[in-house]
Amino acid sequence: MNDNLVPEPTPSVFDAVNGVLKDEEAARRVMANPNLAAGFPGGHPAPEAKADASGDHACGCGGDHGKCGCQDDESDPDIPLKAVDDIGRATAQDVKEALHQVIDPELGIDVIDLGLVYGIEIDELGRAIITMTLTTPACPLTDLIEDECASVLAGLVEEFCIDWTWTPRWTMAKITPEGREQLAALGFNFDAMPYQQ
Repeated sequence: MNDNLVPEPTPSVFDAVNGVLKDEEAARRVMANPNLAAGFPGGHPAPEAKADASGDHACGCGGDHGKCGCQDDESDPDIPLKAVDDIGRATAQDVKEALHQVIDPELGIDVIDLGLVYGIEIDELGRAIITMTLTTPACPLTDLIEDECASVLAGLVEEFCIDWTWTPRWTMAKITPEGREQLAALGFNFDAMPYQQ
């Protein structure tokens, strides 16, 4: 046996996912966001969601209580989520989960728990429109946060854009309970703040 030989490649997790889905693009999306695997029960694409009886519900949940991440989702009523859900296409809920990885460099908390994301919409072409603010309009971090968003959303959505807004103005009241716990762990004392809105 010659020890100078390059070892045989070993199968990766991607190879396993691709082997089950038999669709490289879908496998890449699942690797980028494992939550999408729920759309492939038993390794096969789920049947398309049907519209509700009125036919008015155009998003991917088919009127099924916001499963696609639409505004019917009761998990976080403060962030409007709208999405068209097709097999292999990310929903607004998927984008929201991915944005938990985008960290505000000043405070060290993700943009969702910090309350900086005001809305997420996925259009019919799979593009994400994220309505976001910063803690102050003078904050110089827009480019950095856009770069972080590009990193976490790569492979999840075809394109994205951030619609920066300053209305309504961000306040500490927008920080989620999870964000408050994280800030408290970093030494922030909300009780000692001069005012809270």
